[in-house]
Order: sequence, then C-alpha cells, then structure tokens
Amino acid sequence: MSSLARLIRQTLTIARRDFVATVFTPTFLIFLFAPMMFIGLSAVGGGAAASISKSGDEKARVVLLASDEQARVAIAADRQLRKMFSSLEQPARLIVEKPGANPEAQGRAMFERKESDTYAVMYGPLDKPQILHSINGTRSASYLAALADQVLRAQRAGTAAPLSEATKIVVTRPGASAGGRGQAAFFATTALFMISLLLAGQVVGTMAEERSNKVIEILAAAVPLESVFFGKLVGMFGVALLFLGFWGTVVVNVGSLLPTKFATAFIDVGPAVGLPMFGLLFFAYFATSYMLLGAVFLGLGAQASTQRELQMMSLPITIFQVAMWGLASATALDPDSWLATAAVAFPFSSPFAMVARAANMPEIWPHLLAIGWQLLWVAITVTIAARLFRRGVLQSGSPGLRLRKRAAT
Repeated sequence: MSSLARLIRQTLTIARRDFVATVFTPTFLIFLFAPMMFIGLSAVGGGAAASISKSGDEKARVVLLASDEQARVAIAADRQLRKMFSSLEQPARLIVEKPGANPEAQGRAMFERKESDTYAVMYGPLDKPQILHSINGTRSASYLAALADQVLRAQRAGTAAPLSEATKIVVTRPGASAGGRGQAAFFATTALFMISLLLAGQVVGTMAEERSNKVIEILAAAVPLESVFFGKLVGMFGVALLFLGFWGTVVVNVGSLLPTKFATAFIDVGPAVGLPMFGLLFFAYFATSYMLLGAVFLGLGAQASTQRELQMMSLPITIFQVAMWGLASATALDPDSWLATAAVAFPFSSPFAMVARAANMPEIWPHLLAIGWQLLWVAITVTIAARLFRRGVLQSGSPGLRLRKRAAT
C-alpha cells in the first residue's frame, strides 16, 4: 500500500471514529434539536413582546375636537385613509369629542389621563387647525393634518363617500423584487454565519476533551498527526452535513405547509440566481467557510493545554468571525461597492459576501472564480493549521510525516 493510500485510510478511520463518537450519543440529539429550543424561546419572547405591543396599541389614540357634522365626515375619512396602511403601520385609534369652551386646555388635559395614551389632539377650524402632540407623536400629528385636509375636501365635494373606485389587478413578478433580493442576501449571510460558527466550534470541543483525557496522545502514537488532523476535520464536517441536511429537510417541509397568506408575505423575497443554483452555491460556500474556520479552530485549539486557555483562544476567533459577517452584511444591499469587492477578496469574509452576491446578482461565473479562490485559501489555512496542530500536540517542532515514514522503513 502506497504512503498516500495509507494516509487516506488512516484519515478516514479517524474521521469515522470522530463521527460515530459524536453522532451515536444521547447528547447529539440535544445538539441536533438545540435550534428548536432557540425557536421556542424566540416564540415565547415574541409572544410576550406582541402582547405588550398589543396592550400599548389598545391604549394609544389620537383625538379630534369637532362638532357633530365634522365628526361624521372625519370618521368616514379616517376609515378611508386607514386602508392605505398595513396592520403594523396603522395610526393610533381616532377618538372624536365635542370641543369645550377652551379647546386648548381640553386638549392638554387629555395628555394627563392615566387610562389612555394620547399622542396628538387637533382642534380649531380645519383649514388652519391647531395640533398638540407628544414628543413621540410626530407621526400621529401628521396623520391628523392629513385627516383635516381630507375632511375639508369631502365637505367641499358635498359627500364623504369616495369620489372614485379603482379596479385593482394583481400582477405577478417574473422574479424577486430588488428589495426581496436584498432581504434574501441578508438572511442567507446570517444563516451561513450562524451555522458555520455553531458547527465549526464543535471541533474545539472534541479537541479539548481528548487533550484532557490523553486520547490525543494515543492517537498520535498510532497514526501520523496529519491523519489525526484531517480525520478530525473531515469527521466533524460529516457531523455538520448531517445537521445541515436534517434542518434543511425540516425547513423545506415546514415551508410547504405554511398558510397561503403567510407564504405570500415572502413572495418577493428570493435569490437572483434561482433557488436550485442558490442551494448549490450556499452549500459550496458553507463547505469552504466551515473548512476555513474549522481548521483555524483545530490548529489553535491544539495549542491550549487547559479549558480556560481554549475559551480564551476561541473568543478572539469568534469576534473576528462576527466582524467578517458584519462586513459581508453591510455590503449585502450594494454588491458593486468597493467594500463589497474587499469583502469578496478577503478569504474569511468571501463566503459570506459571495452568498450575498448570489442573492443579488444572476451571474454565475464570479462564483466559479470565488470558489477557486476560497479553495486555495482552504489549502493554505489547512496546511498552516496542521503544522500548528503538530506543534501543539507534540509540544515541539518535530519532523513531519516524511521523516516518520523513513524511520519506520
């Protein structure tokens, strides 16, 4: 058996060992379903926030001090104006009251009421109305000004009913909108960052465990350290693929079961290259991002002799990776800027920037160049990390595989 074949066989043996030792344990199920806990906590927090927001919306109001005739027209005009707003952008509820002897004092007193939150009060003649508003009620004041204008128009026309009735025709876009492509770029960049950091970080955990129980020394005595390094990297990459495949299947199937109304909210969101090609590119960039980050974690993790040292070394890497994600996210909406070009050229931010480019721009050829560029840096990073791994495990700059093989012969 040639030395290359022996190295591949030993590498795959280590990879299978790490894969089985990680996957066939009860704790892996906890790791696999960890996103469910995150989703559950997010749902609880989102429900609490929605409940608080709903409670606040029920108490929020804008007030119009007007006579009975103006009140009737204002209510009809308010009903028409609100059709232009989505459910999340609706102005505060309109309350109409009769003006007293001192409308200004009456309006100011409404801001002192404890049972409601008054954002704006309008009184006086509607051609030159006076509007009182709180510091955060500027939008409500603008709405009341538009309402006064609409009421005057209705009074001059002699009717509060709409003067025209438009026919609305739904047109389907041939592809995602420009804003939808930007949203897809941001979502894809964030997803790639999260899964890369989450899954690549598992390499450090296995490294710390085997350094503490001396297993790494037994492996180093049995097979070349290059096989141990590559085996661990490949084995944990297999775990990452299992994790990604499981949750990818869940997302696809859950997406097909969503209500039509929910699905139409994301109808304009999509990648410029199309979903099938985008899926392939996302996987390719995940692989390069994982290998870059995993090799760095594994190489530097071998230098730590204690768990505390390991945590201290992991923190700067994590902060650096967050900075790379921030750089790529900042260029997600402007892929032609010089900052985007810099993010594409820098190897550690390149996977994030290119997956954003795939969502924004339909050209395929830049991705072929980018993947080749990233694979070159994967080879450089893995080579450097493997040497750091050897020095960390043996605590010396001992000879490489070639001298070990010569001594064996």
